[in-house]
Amino acid sequence: MTKHLTFPALIAGLLLAASVAAAPALSDKVPANPNLKTGKLDNGLSYYIERNAKPAQRVELRLVINAGSVSEDDDQRGMAHLLEHMAFNGSKHFKKHELIAYLQSIGVRFGADLNASTGFDATIYMLPIPTDKPANLEQGMTVLEDWAHGLTLSDKDIDDERQIVLQEKRMHAGYGQRSTEAMLPKLTNGSRYKDRLPIGTEDSILNAKPEALRRFYADWYRPDLMAVIMVGDVDPEQAEKMIKRHFAGLSMPANPRPRPTYTPAPLATPDALVFLDKEAPANNVLLYYSTFARKPPETVGEFRDALVRQLFSQLMKMRFGRLTQVAEPPFLGGGAGENAVPFGVNQFGFTAAAAVGKAGVNAAIDALVQENMRARQFGFPSNDFDVAKQNMLAGYEYNASSRATRDSAIVLGPYIRHFLAGGAIPGADQENAYAKTLLPTITLDEVNAYAKSMIPATAPKLVLYFAHNNSVPAGQTAPTGSELLARAEAAAKLPVTKPEEKALPANLMSYKPEPGTVINQTEDKTLGVTTLTLSNGVKVMLKPTDFSKDKVLMLAVRPGGQNAFPLSEKSTVRFASAVQNAMGVGSYTPADLQRVLAGKAVSFSAQLNLYADQLSGSSRSEDIESMLQLNYLSVTSPRRDENLFRSFITRSAESVRNRSAMPEMRFTEARMKTVFGNHPQLDLPPLPQDFEKLNLDRTLNLLCTRMSSAKGMTYLFVGDFDIEKLKPLLATYVATLPVSDLPLTYRDAGIRQVPGVLRQEVKAGVEQKSLVTFDFGGDVQYVYAESWPLSLLADVLNLRITDELREKQKLIYSGGASVRYEKIPRGSYAVAISLPTSPQNVEKVEAAVWAEIERLQAEGPTVEDLNKVKQARLQSYRRALREDGYWMNYLRQGVLEDKDPHEILKVEQRINSVGAEDIKAAAKRFLDRKNHVEMVLKPEEAN
Repeated sequence: MTKHLTFPALIAGLLLAASVAAAPALSDKVPANPNLKTGKLDNGLSYYIERNAKPAQRVELRLVINAGSVSEDDDQRGMAHLLEHMAFNGSKHFKKHELIAYLQSIGVRFGADLNASTGFDATIYMLPIPTDKPANLEQGMTVLEDWAHGLTLSDKDIDDERQIVLQEKRMHAGYGQRSTEAMLPKLTNGSRYKDRLPIGTEDSILNAKPEALRRFYADWYRPDLMAVIMVGDVDPEQAEKMIKRHFAGLSMPANPRPRPTYTPAPLATPDALVFLDKEAPANNVLLYYSTFARKPPETVGEFRDALVRQLFSQLMKMRFGRLTQVAEPPFLGGGAGENAVPFGVNQFGFTAAAAVGKAGVNAAIDALVQENMRARQFGFPSNDFDVAKQNMLAGYEYNASSRATRDSAIVLGPYIRHFLAGGAIPGADQENAYAKTLLPTITLDEVNAYAKSMIPATAPKLVLYFAHNNSVPAGQTAPTGSELLARAEAAAKLPVTKPEEKALPANLMSYKPEPGTVINQTEDKTLGVTTLTLSNGVKVMLKPTDFSKDKVLMLAVRPGGQNAFPLSEKSTVRFASAVQNAMGVGSYTPADLQRVLAGKAVSFSAQLNLYADQLSGSSRSEDIESMLQLNYLSVTSPRRDENLFRSFITRSAESVRNRSAMPEMRFTEARMKTVFGNHPQLDLPPLPQDFEKLNLDRTLNLLCTRMSSAKGMTYLFVGDFDIEKLKPLLATYVATLPVSDLPLTYRDAGIRQVPGVLRQEVKAGVEQKSLVTFDFGGDVQYVYAESWPLSLLADVLNLRITDELREKQKLIYSGGASVRYEKIPRGSYAVAISLPTSPQNVEKVEAAVWAEIERLQAEGPTVEDLNKVKQARLQSYRRALREDGYWMNYLRQGVLEDKDPHEILKVEQRINSVGAEDIKAAAKRFLDRKNHVEMVLKPEEAN
C-alpha cells in the first residue's frame, strides 16, 4: 500500500513537532520528516522522495539492495561485487558500453559521479542525474529499472569483466588487505562474515560459474529487498508516479528465498592475534569486546537514550585527546567507545584502540585500559559535561539552520540507513527540537551511570596487535597474544585517580583592542564583492552568499611562504606552522580551546605554504567574532609550550617511522626524486629525524618573522554574513593587527623537471601488482586562455584510458591523467598519468597509453568525446558556481596571481570555445614523447 502525504497529515505533523518540542512524552513515536514522501509498492519495493534545492537541476538517485556478500553461497564468493560491475555492462535498454556512453553525454562522469558499492550486507548504486533536460530523469529511472531486473548477464560479458575485477583486487592488495583478512575471523568470532569479503578470492573471480552470479541476481535482486531513493530538484508527486511507472511491474519470485541475518556470537573466552608484517606503515593495537545489537531510536525516549550515548562518546573523545598532549604521550593517538561494526545490521561493539608510538604496545594498552577504568570508576568532570552538551546543542542547531542548503547527496544518507536498519527519520528540524528539549534534562549522573554500564570491567576481550617487523627490538621476540591479554588484565587492576577539573575563563579574549577604521569601501556589483581598506592598510574582500546557510569561510593570503626563506632554513620552516598549531594560541592549549569555544563551530589554522602565507578559518555565522579572535591571537600571541612541542615531535616522528615500509610510499619518493633531479628543496616525505632535529625557539622565531605581521595580507570572506555587521568586527580584530615591514615576493626555488627522456623501475612490495606513471612538464609563458585546452585534454585522455585500457583491453581497474598549469612562481605545466596494473601487463599499458596519446596528437578528440567532456565540465561548473569554496578559490587566485576574478563568470564561455584542434595542439605541445619521465613499480623479486 502506497503512503500518501496529504495536506492534513502535513499540518498534523507540524503541530506534533511543535507540541513535542514543548513537552515530549518519552513513549511517543518520533514522527517522520514531513518533507519526506515514503511508500511501498504492492510488490514490496520501498521508496523515499524529497525535494531538495541544492544543487539546482540535479537529482540524486539511489538503488539500494538489502543484500551483499554475506548472502553469497559458497560457490558465489565475490559474485555480489562482480554483479555490481555487470550493472554497467549490458541491460535491457542499454547494450554493453552504451550506458556509460549515454551518461557521459549528459555530463555524468564514470567513477566520480556514477558509481556503486558492495558491502557485507547491502549493495548501493549511485546515479546523479542533471535535469536541465526533462528526458534525463526518465532515462535515469530506466537505468535504475534495468539494474533492478533487466541485466543481461551473458557468459561473454561476465568473463570479460573478471579481469577488471581481478585488477581491482590486485590494486588493493597489500598490508591493508592482508591485515584485514587476518583479523576478520577473530573480529567476527568465526561467523559467516569471516570469509565473505566482498572482493572475493582470485579463484572465485576467475572461475565462479556464470550461473552462480545469475542465481545471486535472481535470489536477491527482488522488490521486497529494494529501495529507490530520489532526492533533489524534483516534484515529489511526479517522482512518485515515475517510480510506480518503472518499478510497479517488478514481480516477486514464486518462492522467494528467505533473507537470513547473521550475528557474530559473543566472545566466550579471551582471544588475541599478533600480526607482524614488513610493509606495515604503523603499529596499532585494538581491544575489542563482544558485539551487541541495538536498533536505531524510534520513540522519544529512545532518542533521549541516544543523546546520552552521544554525550558519553564526546566525553570519551575529549578524555583520550588530552592523553596525546603530554610531553611523552603513551600513544600517538587513541580512543575508546561504542562503534558500529562493518558487518551485521545494527551491530555495535565497545572498542579501545591506539596507534602505538615510542612508548610501545604495553604502554598503549595500559593507557587505554586505565582511562576506561577511570571513566568507569569516577565518571567525567562537570565542566567537560557542560562542554559536551553545548557542542551537541550547537551541532543539532547547525544541522537545522543549514538544512535548506545541504547537498542532496548528503541529505539522502539517513534514508539509506532507514531502509537497511530501521529507526525514525525525523529530519534536522525535528531532531534539533528534541535536542533542545531533552538535552537539558540529561544529568551528569546519568551519563556516568551509562559509562559504568557500557565500559566492560571483566568481560572477555579480543586483543589485536598489528605491527611492523622492526617494532621488535633486535634479540627480542614479539609479544604473544597471551602476553598482551595478560597486560590488559593487569592494567584493569591498577589504581586510578579522579581526573582534575581545570577552570577556564568563559571568553576567548578578556579584552578588545581599540578598534581601527575602514578608510575605503568599493563594490563590484557584477561579482557581488565589496572591498574594504582598513586603517592599517590591510585589504578585505567580502562576498556574501546564500549558498550554505550559517557558514562562513575566511582566508587571508599574500606572497611569501616557505620558499621566502633561505634553503638552509627549509627543514625548519617546513614544519613551523604545524608546530605552532599544535601548541594553541595565547594562553590556551588546543584542549583548552575546545572548552573555551564550547558551543561554537569554529576552525582556524595558520600555514606557511610553499609560495604563500595563509591564515584560514571557518565558522557559523554567529561565531565569526570567535574566528577573528583566533586570527588576532595567532598573529599577536603565538603560544610557546615545551611539553606540547615535545609531544608533537614524538608523535610526528613515530607516525612516519615506518611509512617507507609501504611500497607505494617508496615509489612516490623515488618518482619525485627522479622527475625533479633530486632537487634539495623538494618536499619529500618526512623522516623521523626531520622532526627530531627541530628546535622550538628557532622554529617559532622563523615563523614569527612572517606571521606576526599582517602587512600585505588580503582577507577574503565568503558565505552567510551581513557586511554591515561584519565591519565593526573587522575594525576591532583585523584593522588592529601589526603591519611591520617584510618582503612580499615569490622566490623561485628552481625546482624543474629533468629534460629529455628517462625511464626507471622501482622494485618494492611483495604483492603482484605494478604502477606505471608518466610525467610531462616544463616551463611555459603563462597565458590563462591556454589552460583550458590543457585541462580538457586531460578529460579526453581519461575517457580514452577508461574506454581502451579498462573496458576493451582489461589492463586496469582505475587510473588516469591530471594536469597543472601554473603562474606562481613561474609559468609552468605538468601532466601526470598514473595507471595501476599487473606486472605482466606493464608493457601492454605502456603501448596502449602511447597509442592513445599519438591518436590525440594525430586526429584530436572525436566530436562525441569532446562533447562528453564539455558537458561534464559545464555540469560541474554550474554546481560549483553555487559553492562558497569555488568563489574563494577564484578570489584567492585574483590576489596571488593577479588573475581577473571576473573569469569566474566566463568559465562556460571558456569551455565552449575549446575546439578539437585546440586539444590536438595541446596534445602535441604538452605530451612530448621526447621530454617525459616514466616510472614503473614492480614487486620485489622472490628470494
